[in-house]
Amino acid sequence: MIIKILGPGCTNCHTLERITRDTLAELNLTAEVTSVTDYPTIVGYGVMSTPALVVNEHVVLAGHIPTAAQLRDLLTSTAV
Repeated sequence: MIIKILGPGCTNCHTLERITRDTLAELNLTAEVTSVTDYPTIVGYGVMSTPALVVNEHVVLAGHIPTAAQLRDLLTSTAV
């Protein structure tokens, strides 16, 4: 699984990355997690509001930080 955190590197972006890594560890899932801060690349995904979460090149979340339960559901459903 390849996960990208899209955003300018703000506090919300760092929070999303931290809870994503924590949730991956909790679910015992392996993923490559990277941050994308380049605005043209972010816009290329069609994202206008950050932070955003991209899983295997599909935007699954944009504009807010999910709850732990929402993130577990997102990662579990995309890992199948």
